[in-house]
Amino acid sequence: MSAAELIRTTRARHRVTQADLARRCSTSQAQISRIERGDTSPSVDTLAYLLGAMGEQLELSASPGPLGNQTDADRRRDMALSPAERVVQAAELSYALTAISAGRTTRG
Repeated sequence: MSAAELIRTTRARHRVTQADLARRCSTSQAQISRIERGDTSPSVDTLAYLLGAMGEQLELSASPGPLGNQTDADRRRDMALSPAERVVQAAELSYALTAISAGRTTRG
């Protein structure tokens, strides 16, 4: 659901007019209209603020997609590696992740 649809349906559910929501949020009815039409995309903070003005709380979540973040070409390339090459690749990834978690950008 888009931000526009979320604001529009939430406002309708609470029987709040665009003008009422605008007054509650110290903005203009025209700005609420632009958001609901999708002409402007509100930030997450603005979206949460608008929903909060109607007694709602914004909840965001993320979940892995069905194929992770690899393309088919990436998977084919990885499947062509020998077991030894896969171990080297895993070790390099481990070093990189360790460096990132320690706030470094390189090994060492």
